[in-house]
Amino acid sequence: MIGLATGLLVSGAVLAAVLAGLRLLAGPTHADRVVALDIFLAAAIALAVAASLGTGRPVFLDVAIGLALVGFVATIGWARLVQRGQQPETDEAPR
Repeated sequence: MIGLATGLLVSGAVLAAVLAGLRLLAGPTHADRVVALDIFLAAAIALAVAASLGTGRPVFLDVAIGLALVGFVATIGWARLVQRGQQPETDEAPR
């Protein structure tokens, strides 16, 4: 049963990574690329959980938690960067 769950988890993560790679290359906006990078992160977390299930070692769950925490902060940073790029310029004359 664990083998089946691990296989499905790995297959889903690889499929998500392939589709995110296509969006990363083809995405017309920066927001599309940021979402694709976030999907890569989710796939990496899923692979860490699959490694924990497959090997029976809980240390991979610590890796998954670390990736989730770092990825959350990185996603917030990228979102702020994209938001700043979309704000209109002020009409002040240069000094």
